[in-house]
Amino acid sequence: MSMLIRTTDLPVRERFEFWRSSVSEMFVPLRSDTSRPDRFDGRMRGCELGALKVAEVAATSHVVRRTGAQIAQSDPGYYKLGVQLSGYCLLTQDGREAALVPGDFTIYDTTRPYTLAFDDSYRQLVLMVPRRLLHLPEEAIAGITATRISGRQGVGALLSPFLVQLARTLDELDEQGGVRLGDNIVDLLVTLLAERLDVSTPTPDASRRALLIRVRAYIERHLDDPDLSPDGIAAAHFVSSRHLYKLFREEGTTVSMWIKQRRLEHCRRDLRDPLQLNRPVSAIGARWGFVDAAHFSRLFKAAYGASPREYRVTITGE
Repeated sequence: MSMLIRTTDLPVRERFEFWRSSVSEMFVPLRSDTSRPDRFDGRMRGCELGALKVAEVAATSHVVRRTGAQIAQSDPGYYKLGVQLSGYCLLTQDGREAALVPGDFTIYDTTRPYTLAFDDSYRQLVLMVPRRLLHLPEEAIAGITATRISGRQGVGALLSPFLVQLARTLDELDEQGGVRLGDNIVDLLVTLLAERLDVSTPTPDASRRALLIRVRAYIERHLDDPDLSPDGIAAAHFVSSRHLYKLFREEGTTVSMWIKQRRLEHCRRDLRDPLQLNRPVSAIGARWGFVDAAHFSRLFKAAYGASPREYRVTITGE
C-alpha cells in the first residue's frame, strides 16, 4: 500500500505544522523545526515492502530531531537507512556526524537520540528496518551509526544504485513483489554491514540473494549497452555463467528474459514521458539496447499488447 503526503495544496501558514505531524506519523515521533515556515514545502511518498517501511522525502530546509523524551514515549525499535538522492544532509548520533551528498547513505538507530539537518532543498530515501531483521550484534552496529558510507566506492557502490533505482519505482511495486524486494534489501544490507563490521557472514541463502541484487543492479546500469550478455555479466561478478543461469532460474526466469523485461520497461516509461514526445520510437528503443527497430516493435507489442507507436498514442494522445 502506497501513500502520498504533500504540503503544496495547503495554505502557506498551515504547511509546516502539517509536515511536523505527518513526519512523526510516517516514521517515529520526531521534532521538526525551520527558520522559514512561510517558505516551507515538502512531499513524502511511501510504501511497505514486507516488514520494511520505505519513503522518499523531498522538502526545503529544516531540522529533524529525535529526543530522549520521545524515545521514552514511543520506541518501536527500528534502524533507519538514509540514502541521499539530492541536496545535502548532516546526521548526528552517538557523538558522530555523517555529511551526506547524493549517492551516500548512513544507518542510524531510533532507540537513541539523533538529529538530521537539511540546509537547503533535498530528496532522501528513508528505509525503516526492524532491528530484529538484521541478525547482527547491536553493539557492533552502534559503532557505525552516523558514519558516511560512500555510494561511489567499495561496498556502498553495490547498494546505492539499487536504492536510488528503488526510489524511482516506488509507485510501481505490487504487494507480492514488494515483499520479495524487501527481503532482498535486508539480505544485501546485512551482507554489506557484516563485511563493514567484520563479523560472521550471513546465511548462504542471504548471500545468494545479495549476489542476485548486485547482478540486477549491474544489469540496470548497463541496459543501454547492446552487447550486454550473460557471459559478460558473469565475468563482471567473478562467477561462472552456469552459476548465473542457476541464480535466475531459481527466481523463475532467465538472465536474457530479465534484461529484455527491464529494457522494455524503460522504453515504456520513455514513451509515456511528455518531454520525449519528439524523440522517434526507434531512438527510444536504441537508447535501451534494441538496435533493430522492427524487433523492438515486435517485442514491445508482445509484452504490452500494442506497438510502441500505438502505445504512445493511447497514453499521450499524440
